[in-house]
Amino acid sequence: MVLRWIILVVYLMLMIGIGVYYRKKTANVNDFVLGGRGLGPWFTAFAYGTSYFSAVIFVGYAGKFGWAYGVASTWVGIGNAIIGSLLAWLILGKRTRTMTKHLDAKTMPEFFERRYNSKTLKTVSALIIFIFLIPYTASVYNGLSRLFVKSFDIPYEFCIAAMAVFTAIYVIMGGYKATALNDFIQGIIMLIGIAAVVVAVLNVNGGFSGSMKAMGAIPDANGNTGVFNSLIGPDPINLIGVVILTSLGTWGLPQMVQKFYAIKDDKAVVTGTVVSTVFAVVVAGGCYFLGGFGRLFMENVDGAPKEGFDAIVPSMMEALPSALFALIIVLVLSASMSTLSSLVLTSSSTLTIDLIKPLKKNMDEKEEVRIMRIFIAVFLMISVAIAVYSLRGAKQDAMIISSLMGISWGALAGAFLAPFMYGLFWKGVTKAAVMASFICGVGITVVHMMIYTFGVIPDAPKTLGGLSLASPVNAGAFAMLFGLVVVPVVSLITKSNDEDKKATEAAFECYTK
Repeated sequence: MVLRWIILVVYLMLMIGIGVYYRKKTANVNDFVLGGRGLGPWFTAFAYGTSYFSAVIFVGYAGKFGWAYGVASTWVGIGNAIIGSLLAWLILGKRTRTMTKHLDAKTMPEFFERRYNSKTLKTVSALIIFIFLIPYTASVYNGLSRLFVKSFDIPYEFCIAAMAVFTAIYVIMGGYKATALNDFIQGIIMLIGIAAVVVAVLNVNGGFSGSMKAMGAIPDANGNTGVFNSLIGPDPINLIGVVILTSLGTWGLPQMVQKFYAIKDDKAVVTGTVVSTVFAVVVAGGCYFLGGFGRLFMENVDGAPKEGFDAIVPSMMEALPSALFALIIVLVLSASMSTLSSLVLTSSSTLTIDLIKPLKKNMDEKEEVRIMRIFIAVFLMISVAIAVYSLRGAKQDAMIISSLMGISWGALAGAFLAPFMYGLFWKGVTKAAVMASFICGVGITVVHMMIYTFGVIPDAPKTLGGLSLASPVNAGAFAMLFGLVVVPVVSLITKSNDEDKKATEAAFECYTK
């Protein structure tokens, strides 16, 4: 226990020290939000990867989907590496950096405003970001507190509050530059930690072959064996939904694509693509592969783990040596703090730049940065309240980590993915199509949440041909795919006025210069 506390305190002091160091190097809004658009490939790639993978993945998703799909849940990690990292960088990286720099867009709402010549789109997208980043932040707190309770035996409320305070300190002081350096350090810890944990967990049950054999002996709901160690698992249909949400979702999440805004140049994008993909293979692949063996560490009670899905991975960690457990604490804390810093910075910058600044004339950059810092604290306090409620509330099934993340990613990526991606490549996207995507992405998420989370329609069907209709993960995946259809269809049946066409031509000049 003493070793765990020493490692934890040293790590937290290092994070705060970095924030203090960069406080004087953050001179303006561009520095605070984007690090001056001068970050190299390694910093950007690690910032992308550590924002992608947090306690939500390590504790929540790896646990729940490892339980549901067995070793086949590794496909989620592979999808994250190929679709969520490799293809995202290849398709979006250069064009995002080029156009956002040309438009001088620091946030996603600013991109929508200047690309589509619409202040309304900026305002609506800013509100969506602020509202739906909160449940994602709460899910990060949720996952981290579960592991801290297991490790230090302290109430989760204190865990959540301490996380918020430490994240606020180094992000408020150092902005994006402090976040990026912390992300780099945290990423190295994550790479080492995941590799060590996978080996250690497999050794508990006789190595890889022994663990696979033990998984194969576990029967599914129908009494069949050899299912949880198979290539496709017991439920490949719903597994696809998880892959889509967690992989394709990064293409439309503001905290993810804004990493491309800050990268230094096209050469850095190429290097960053390789680094980010390798990082995702190790971290995401390792997390989901690890979670696939969760049934060996948790008692099955009526088809569900005895202590709940979010307790699976923390229970697995209890079987590890104390020193390795201390490394895991730092690993999950690293992953979570990097994600939290990215979320709060995205939310505060969006609120300040896209909502407050247009209402308050003659706001100088010093005041702008000060307001961002205030909103970071406000955002953290709101998400802390939701996290505490989700862990105390009666509707535990509705508030598990995977559900909170599914709601957040479904709304954000469902609303933004299609208009953002098409807007980088196709001049024919109209304002009406963008707004239609916003309405559909948020609408699908909210309607699904009302029906299945809050039970507005008690007799609503739960499944359709093996597909889980009640799953917020599947609803989020559907919202993303639906947006990819809605935007081109609405664009073809609506028209842009002359001013919109001029704005579009001006935006696309960046690719011909």
